[in-house]
Amino acid sequence: MVAVICSVLVMIVLSLLKINVVFAILIAGLTGGVLSGLSLVDSLELLISGMGGQAETALSYILLGVFAIMIGYSGITNVLVSSLVKVLKGKRGFLILTIAFVACLSQNAVPVHIAFIPILIPPLLKLFDEMKIDRRAVASALTFGLKAPYVMLPIGFGYIFHNTITQELVASGLSVEVGDIWKGMLIPGLGMIVGLFIAVFISYRKPRHIESTSSLVTIETEKESSGNTFTRHHVFTLFAIVVALGIQLITESLILGALSGIFLMFFFRIVPFRNGDRVVNEGVQLMGMIAFVMLIASGFATVLTETGAVNDMVSRAIAIAPEASVGTAAVMLLVGLIVTMGIGTSFGTVPILAALFVPFCMSIGFSPLATIAIVGTAAAMGDAGSPASDSTLGPTSGLNADGKHHHIWDTCVPTFLHYNIPLFLFGLIAAMIL
Repeated sequence: MVAVICSVLVMIVLSLLKINVVFAILIAGLTGGVLSGLSLVDSLELLISGMGGQAETALSYILLGVFAIMIGYSGITNVLVSSLVKVLKGKRGFLILTIAFVACLSQNAVPVHIAFIPILIPPLLKLFDEMKIDRRAVASALTFGLKAPYVMLPIGFGYIFHNTITQELVASGLSVEVGDIWKGMLIPGLGMIVGLFIAVFISYRKPRHIESTSSLVTIETEKESSGNTFTRHHVFTLFAIVVALGIQLITESLILGALSGIFLMFFFRIVPFRNGDRVVNEGVQLMGMIAFVMLIASGFATVLTETGAVNDMVSRAIAIAPEASVGTAAVMLLVGLIVTMGIGTSFGTVPILAALFVPFCMSIGFSPLATIAIVGTAAAMGDAGSPASDSTLGPTSGLNADGKHHHIWDTCVPTFLHYNIPLFLFGLIAAMIL
């Protein structure tokens, strides 16, 4: 129990002190290992062995970065921004909510997850700055779209999440169906909607001025003579994007999808072969840091789970709460928050929590729907706000393309406050009334 709490606190405190998130997670992982009884060397070896768990995701991020740079090279993003300036100039709230809506679609209608962020967001940074939009509001909108749909709706990634909850609850002795999960998760999800509106229209409503510089990561197009006119290069670029999406959906591989898009960009001569090295270098610069954080986070999660520290913490926490009450539900939700903050994924937290929470909830009298709400909300808490979560790393990858958006203070802190607090409060309500 001590190992998990201390290691997560170390990660949070170091991150808040603006220590690079890679160092923060690395030190936190070693702390967790040592406090669990391992030597420093054994802790490091365990952390390194666990980094392979996110190798596919990390490679996906790198290739998406390269593809995003190629799309920027085509000049199509200039056309996009010019069109948006005409339509959305002065419509701050509508623009941010539109981004939240697009992010929601990435979880179900077009399940690309964070793949759209490095393609859509960097070209819009100039527009955000011209409209003096606080990027923390945009980060909140993106994280909402990446998280709220799978919390509430059994569609796309939401079906995977709800099916995971169902399987783990059934394996732990509770008879439920996939169709029951949304009934228990709807109230906590409504809390996220409240958090979104507070972030957009109250917390980050005031204009925030950022000095414009030329540090945006992108390759200057060699087709500037075409200005903002839609050309055949843009048609080919759209075709490459559609093919990349189609390949991803058919093969369920983000890597193959990105590779197909990259190949077509070269094939159609949108990006000349002579610029291949530059494109890859810029892509790594855009997404490489995010990819490496995911690798380190996977190692950290391995240290926490393989040492038994997480199971020990969950067991001790529920042992102090003997009856079905607000206090008992609160303890379980807070345990979920700590675990997910460390592991960085709601999906991976469900099996850990369900195995211990379900028998306990059944023994003290929580209803099946209340148990669903507790397990699902406990797993969802912490994903928004965790420095190691793709729900925060994804928004940062786009908003920090020009180096002006801090991962911790501009993404993690706002999303933690505006989503974990409502999830906790609305999760308690759900546990008590269902």
